[in-house]
Amino acid sequence: MTPWHLYLMAIMYILIGCMHFIKPKAFLSVMPRYIPAGLKMVYLSGFAEILLGVGLCFEETRRYAIWGIIAMLIIFLVIHWYMIVDEKFHKKYPKPVLWFRFLLQFGLMYWAYFYL
Repeated sequence: MTPWHLYLMAIMYILIGCMHFIKPKAFLSVMPRYIPAGLKMVYLSGFAEILLGVGLCFEETRRYAIWGIIAMLIIFLVIHWYMIVDEKFHKKYPKPVLWFRFLLQFGLMYWAYFYL
């Protein structure tokens, strides 16, 4: 039987992925300028989060989705690091919050890895 917290993870990624389409400007505002086609990347990452979240719900695709989530979170470290080092974010977010978000990515990776 699939544990409820795996479905919680799936719902979390699906909802966050949907937010990329509902509020793309929010995600675009944290996208490093050196990443090309920022808005397309926002939509692509949102689609990936939705797809991976749905993939968690099925035993046949779960392992691929877990590895996909881990890879995605590793890539997202770039964005979280960018927010830590770029002074423009320090006015909006306290530095401890930015560090927490960065370190949280490792916790989310472990959470996904837990289901392998």
